[in-house]
Amino acid sequence: MKPTTLADEFEHYSTWRDTVYARVEALRDWLNMQELSDAESELRLNQLLARLREDTLNVAFVAEFSRGKSELINAIFFSDYRQRVLPSSAGRTTMCPTELYFTPSLRPSLRLLPIDTKIRDGSIADFKRDPDAWKEFPLNIDSAEEMSATLMRLADTLDVDVATAEAYGLINREDEETARNLARNGSVSIPRWRHALINFPHPLLKQGLVILDTPGLNAIGTEPELTISMLPNAHAVLFLLSADTGVTKSDIEIWRQYIAPVQGSSRARLVVLNKIDGLWDDLKSQAEIDAEIAKQAATSAALLDLPPGQVYPVSAQKALVAKVRNDPALLARSRLPELETALTQELIPCKQALVSESTQTVVENVMVRTTELLETRLATLQDQVDELQALRGKNRDVIQNMMIKTNADKQQFDLALQHFNALRSVFATQVETLRQKLGMGALRKEVRHTRKAMEGSHFSIGLREAMGHFFQQISNNLDESTVIIREIRSMMTAMYQKFSDEHGLAAVNPPDYSLKKYRKEIARLERNFEERFNTVFKMVTLNQHQLTARFFETLASEAVRVFDLANSETEAWLKALITPMETQIREHKTQLKRRLENVRRIHSATETLDERIAELEAETEMVGGQMDNLALINMQIGDALSDEAATARMAKIA
Repeated sequence: MKPTTLADEFEHYSTWRDTVYARVEALRDWLNMQELSDAESELRLNQLLARLREDTLNVAFVAEFSRGKSELINAIFFSDYRQRVLPSSAGRTTMCPTELYFTPSLRPSLRLLPIDTKIRDGSIADFKRDPDAWKEFPLNIDSAEEMSATLMRLADTLDVDVATAEAYGLINREDEETARNLARNGSVSIPRWRHALINFPHPLLKQGLVILDTPGLNAIGTEPELTISMLPNAHAVLFLLSADTGVTKSDIEIWRQYIAPVQGSSRARLVVLNKIDGLWDDLKSQAEIDAEIAKQAATSAALLDLPPGQVYPVSAQKALVAKVRNDPALLARSRLPELETALTQELIPCKQALVSESTQTVVENVMVRTTELLETRLATLQDQVDELQALRGKNRDVIQNMMIKTNADKQQFDLALQHFNALRSVFATQVETLRQKLGMGALRKEVRHTRKAMEGSHFSIGLREAMGHFFQQISNNLDESTVIIREIRSMMTAMYQKFSDEHGLAAVNPPDYSLKKYRKEIARLERNFEERFNTVFKMVTLNQHQLTARFFETLASEAVRVFDLANSETEAWLKALITPMETQIREHKTQLKRRLENVRRIHSATETLDERIAELEAETEMVGGQMDNLALINMQIGDALSDEAATARMAKIA
C-alpha cells in the first residue's frame, strides 16, 4: 500500500475545503431564496466564502546558501512533475526570496523585483500592488528546458561599487569572498533581484499551496518583511542544515534570531539535516552509517537547543531521484518519508482545525439568528391561530374590543420605535467616533508624521523616539476604541432588554467584541522593533539608517494590515449588534399589522373565520418546514467539517 504523503494529505485537505465551501454557499443561497437572510448574515457568509476561496497553506524554507532548499522543495512537492521545478545545482542558485504560488487570472511567469527598489519607499507588499515595478518573464510550461533556463534568472548577480552595496544594505565586509573582490577590483557581487514571484500551474499550487524560499542570512537580515510578516504567517517553517558543513555560525544566527522566536500562525518548525548521502560510505556498515547520521543530528539539535527528535536527517537529492525513478529502497534510505510524515501530522490537521473552527463560528452565528427568527415567527403565527380560534361563537362586540386592543398594542409599539430611532441616532454618533479613532485615516496620519520625523533625524535616539511615538499613538487609539466599544455594547444591551420586557421580543444577548488580538499584534510589532533596534541596527552609517527606514516601512505596512482587519471585523460586529434588533422589530411590526388585519377582516365578515385560520396553519406548516430544512443544512455542514475520513487516516499515520 502506497504511504500517505504530505501532497496526498494536502490534496485531501483541498477537497475537504471545497466541500465545506459548497455547503456554506448552499446555506447562503437557501437563506436568500427563503427571504430569511439579513445584511449581517449575508456579510458574514460572503466573508467566510471569500476566506475559503482564497485560503492558502504557506510553507517557508529557510537556510543559508547551498543547503539544498530548492532540491528539498522539488523532492517534497514536485517529484510527480518529473523535473526540477526550481533550479538546483552546485553554488548559489536562488539569490533572493522566492514565492511559488498560482493565480489563475495571471499567465505562468517569473516576476522579479529589481534590487534598486531597496532605496525606494515601500515594502514588498506595497510593490506587489504595483505590476510595473517588476520584470516579468513568461514560463513555457510545455518545455522543461526553456522553463529551467528562465528560472535560472533567480541566480543573477550584479557587480557594484561599495557605495551602491552600502546604499542597498547588502555589504558584509567580514565575508571572505567580499573581501577578496574588494581587494581585487573594488567591486562587490550582489543579487540582481530583491524578490521573486513564480506563478506556476502545478496541481498543489492550484489548490492553495504557497512556498517561500528564503536564501541566506543576508537576504533575511536586510528584508524586515520576512521576519515581521512572511515567516510568522507561515503555517510551517523548515530550517535546513547541511551534513557536509555541520551547524555553522550563520546557521545558528538565523535560527536564534529569525526562526526560534517566531510567533504567529506557524505551528510546525522543523529542522532538516540535508545531504546525509555525503555520509554514505561503502566501506562502512549500514549500522555505522546510521550511527554517524544520528550523531550529527544529535549534535545539531544540541547546538540549536532542541530535542534530537526535532531534527530530521534526509537526502533531498536522493529522494527526488528515488521518486522520479520509482525506487522505494532509495526513497527509504533518503529518509524523506519520515520528514513528510512529521509535516503531515503537524501541518495539515492544525490548518484544517483552524479553518473548521472559524467556519463553525460563523455558521453557528447565522444558524442561531435564523432559528430565533423562525421560532419567533412560528410563535407569533400560533398566537394568531389561538386568538382567532378563541373568536369562534363570539359576537361582534368581542371582536370589536379585540380590534381596539390590537390597535393599542400597535400604537404603543410605534412609540417604542420612536425611542429606538433616537437611540439609533446616538448609536450612529458613537460609531462615527469609533471610526475616527480606529479608522485608516488616523493611522496613515501617524505613519506620515513618523516618516517625516525619521527623515529629520540621522541619530539613533531620534529614530527610536519617532518609532516609539508611533507605537504609543496607535496603541492609544486602540485603547480608546475599546472604551467606545464597551459603551456601545452596554447601550445596545439595555435597548434589547427594554424591547424584550415591554413587547415580548426574543431576548438577545448582543455579541461581545474585543480588540485584544489586534492590540496583541501591535505589541508584537513593537517588540520586534525593540529587538531589532537593539540587536541588529547600530544606527551609525547611511546604509543602516536606510535599513531602519525600510524596517519602519515594513512595520507601518503591517500596522496598516492589522488596522484594516480590525476595521473590517469591527464593522461586521456593529452590523451584528444592530441588525438582530432591526430584524426583530421589522418582524414584530409585520406580525402586528397582520394581526390587526386579521381581526378587521373577521369583523367585516369579508371572509370566514375558518378560512383565515386555515391560512395561518398553512403558514405555520411552511415555517416548520423551513426550520427542518435549516436543521438539515446545518447537519450537512457539520458532517463536512467533521471530516471523519481525515481523522481515520491520521490515526493510521500516528
